[in-house]
Amino acid sequence: MKELYRSDNGRCIIAVGDITNIACDAIVNAANSSLLGGGGVDGAIHSAGGPAILAECRALRNSSLPNGLPPGKAVATTAGRLPARRVIHTVGPIWQGGAYGEDETLASCYRECLALAMIEQLKSIAFPAISTGIYGFPKERAAKIAWNTVQDYLASTPEAASIIVWFVFFSEIDAHIFLEANGKIKL
Repeated sequence: MKELYRSDNGRCIIAVGDITNIACDAIVNAANSSLLGGGGVDGAIHSAGGPAILAECRALRNSSLPNGLPPGKAVATTAGRLPARRVIHTVGPIWQGGAYGEDETLASCYRECLALAMIEQLKSIAFPAISTGIYGFPKERAAKIAWNTVQDYLASTPEAASIIVWFVFFSEIDAHIFLEANGKIKL
C-alpha cells in the first residue's frame, strides 16, 4: 500500500494499492444490489475473500434482503480470507446526469458504512471509489462527496473519534484525481 496523503489529525489516509490486501477492521465493497458478486472491486473482494462472503450474502438475500440491497444502504458480512475483519457492502448510485439524487445516494453510502462500522465497534475502514467505475459517477464530483461526507461524519459523531478512514485507489491516477478535487495537491 502506497500512502499519498494523511490528514493532519492522522485519521484520513489516501493510498494506492489493492484494497483486498489492507489489514484493517473493514473494507467497503462497492457492490451491486444483488450482493452476489460482480466486476471491479466487487469481483476482486469476492475472489480474494473466498466463498464465505458469498455464502453470507446469499443468506442475507434469503432472509432480510430478499429484493437485494438498495442503493445508499450498507450491510456487513465476514471478510472470509481477507486480512480485514469485515466487509461492508454498499450499493452506489448509477450516474444518470445528476438530477436523480445521485449525490445524496452516494453520500448515504459513506454515512451508512461509517454508521455500521460504529455499530460493530470497528476502528478502521477502507473505502474504494464508490460508483466511479462502471456506474459512471464523475470522479471529481464523487471525490468531493466522499471526502466531505466522511469529514462531516467524523466531526459530528463523537463515537467516531478514534476511527481511521482509508480511501484506497487501485490506480495512482484516480488517487491524484481525488487529492486534487479535494485541494490536497495540485497536479
